[in-house]
Amino acid sequence: MPSKLWNSFTAAPHRVMFFGGALQTVAVMLWWLYELVTRFGIAGQPASWAIIPSAAHAYLMIYGLFPFFMFGFLMTVFPRWMGSPEIPARHFLPAFLLLMPGAAGFYVGLFAGTGILAVAVASTLAGWGTALYALWRVLRDTKHPDKRHPTIIFIALGLGWFSLAAYLVWLLNDNDIYLRVAIQGGLWLFLLPVFASVAHRMLPFFTSSALPQFIVRRPDWPWWIMLAGSVTHTLLQLLYASNWLWASDFPMAFAALYLSYAWGLHRSLRIPLLGVLHIGFAWMGIAMLMFGIQSLMPVISGSAILNWGLAPLHALTIGCFATLLIGLGTRVTLGHSGLPMRVDKPVQLMFLGMQLVALLRVLADMLPIQANSWLYVAAAALWLACFSPWVLRYLPVYLRPRVDGQAG
Repeated sequence: MPSKLWNSFTAAPHRVMFFGGALQTVAVMLWWLYELVTRFGIAGQPASWAIIPSAAHAYLMIYGLFPFFMFGFLMTVFPRWMGSPEIPARHFLPAFLLLMPGAAGFYVGLFAGTGILAVAVASTLAGWGTALYALWRVLRDTKHPDKRHPTIIFIALGLGWFSLAAYLVWLLNDNDIYLRVAIQGGLWLFLLPVFASVAHRMLPFFTSSALPQFIVRRPDWPWWIMLAGSVTHTLLQLLYASNWLWASDFPMAFAALYLSYAWGLHRSLRIPLLGVLHIGFAWMGIAMLMFGIQSLMPVISGSAILNWGLAPLHALTIGCFATLLIGLGTRVTLGHSGLPMRVDKPVQLMFLGMQLVALLRVLADMLPIQANSWLYVAAAALWLACFSPWVLRYLPVYLRPRVDGQAG
């Protein structure tokens, strides 16, 4: 890579991290689409993977995709939140250079064996730890009076690191308890607290900036309920007490839905770049309500008369997490490249398409089983149809200088 191009690429943490994340949005679903079409006999022959496909899919979605965008975003906003100097390249670049071979090596390991998979996960752990150290330096060295959000996010990232370590242990000893810890910890101790905290910190700010005539409230109690509920949900899952999940999930649903109301969900829809963030967060309340209802049914009826399978999970991970990811990713890409803070029709259609992806994947577990395979494939194909144009449009932005001539 020529020096000028390299200097532009490494000028800011979001550039390198979003570059890796953008590639992963396509790679993770290309692999999964191949697995689905061969599994259901639509085309080709099923491949023989080094680990069970569900464990690979969980890893790629939890640890292979979201961390790139999270670290790119957080390394950009941590200094701004706390009034500290920008994180230098010598701190964020090593993290990227460890995370990328970890991501690529995982796909190789799926064909080559668990030894390569273990090396790939170890590289990701090292990159994750390096990124954590960069964020910790900001948290440690600044004297800002309010560090609640960055502190909670840092703790969640640390718990994500330990959950990822559990995945590595599972690869080495094949004890399913470690896989369970890796998946449940990654979802409920890492992803949900980070997304809930970022939304609680940023959505009121974005809304008040875009809609100055609207007074935006940001009560703390719903945030704390969501954080406490995510910990409780994890413990109940690990204790195989799924019939009690409603006790954590209904309060989380109420808290999230209340925040959507307090933050003016309906008002935000007139501005696409803001509306997609509110829609993404609204999925959190919907997903937790679905989790609660599914958990409560056996308690009321004595049998699992209502079983939505993984529908609530995909309402959360695709509807909420992936929508927030693409909304925040687009916003940061535009704002930190000197581009206008607005999106055109193709990007708006991509935003809408991601909502359809979530609906298709949710319906795949709620409708009769005969339709499931085609809905699984349709959801994966539509994911690619949405993200591929986004990648083609914005990937070159990370390699070019800012259009306004500013640094970063």
